[in-house]
Amino acid sequence: MKNFILTLAFSLTFSALSFGQTDADYTKTLKKMFTVSGTEESYQYAIKQMFVIFKEQSPIVEASVWEEFEKEFSNTSIDKLVEMLAPVYQKYMTQVDLEEMIIFYQTRVGKKYAKNLSMIMQESMEIGQQWGMKIGQEIAYKLKEKGK
Repeated sequence: MKNFILTLAFSLTFSALSFGQTDADYTKTLKKMFTVSGTEESYQYAIKQMFVIFKEQSPIVEASVWEEFEKEFSNTSIDKLVEMLAPVYQKYMTQVDLEEMIIFYQTRVGKKYAKNLSMIMQESMEIGQQWGMKIGQEIAYKLKEKGK
């Protein structure tokens, strides 16, 4: 019985250590995928935009303080975000999937896609909003036609 408990404890410890290693490897791979896909750049842009808003809201804070904060948060917050997102990605994408995405984003087409993705998304969102408004208007018109 004592041997069984020792074996079980050893197995659980080893499993936990190897699982933690896999998570670290996965997170590192996810970070690389974010970098080559342009996702990290998009997050960096979002952070910069947040600081623009903070600066406008607190104009009495010295520029050097904002520069210090922006530098600190630009580096650490992306790493923390990747760690937070890793479990979500891990539910749907294997490490091999991420590695294959990295390979794609290192191709000519992948680089072009990554470079233009933020503009594609921005323009697509605008079109999507117009489309949604048009559908909403059509539904309202049809409801009015039916007297509802």
